[in-house]
Amino acid sequence: MDFTSLLSFLGVAVLLTLMPGPDILFVLAQSMSQNRKAGIATALGLCTGLLVHITAAVAGISALIYQSALAFTIVKYAGAAYLLYLAWKAFQEKGVGLSIDKQSALAYRALYKKGIIMNVLNPKVSLFFLALLPQFVNNGAGSAPWQMLLLGIVFLIQAFVIFSLVSWFADKLGHLLMRSSFIKNQMHRIKGVLLALIGLQVAFSKN
Repeated sequence: MDFTSLLSFLGVAVLLTLMPGPDILFVLAQSMSQNRKAGIATALGLCTGLLVHITAAVAGISALIYQSALAFTIVKYAGAAYLLYLAWKAFQEKGVGLSIDKQSALAYRALYKKGIIMNVLNPKVSLFFLALLPQFVNNGAGSAPWQMLLLGIVFLIQAFVIFSLVSWFADKLGHLLMRSSFIKNQMHRIKGVLLALIGLQVAFSKN
């Protein structure tokens, strides 16, 4: 694969990652309400989930999901239901858990797992890779599956870098917002509303 094609793919990947979507909004919500480490733990989980989708696209499993409307719908609504469950849990926090910089390793592990589950239960991601990766495959440059895998890894790396930067900025914003006692007491509701909106976005998105 030539360097120009790889650079073009990277540019497209960065723009697509920066677009408001469930993943980046989820990282934003966790970073603002807790801290940047929480956001990075979430980002690690999301990127681990990306590995599943990349593998599915390379192996052709994504195409099978796309061809089965029932399978696509089941996975999509399962993902939406999980996000709405997380929103409900956020509403139950009542301001607890906003003690910035006091998260335990167990809490970060839980966020990592949430990131994996959320990403894997979004079939749109698999279809995204199925549509995007083949466009940058050079038929004269060797195995197409290996090229797709390489492109997927490039996408994953840049996504983690961007999510980490978003975590850092959202953490700074969260610290500023926490100076207001009203916002601090309402942060769990803000996070709950954001997660609910993400869940509804997934549920009502078209195939």
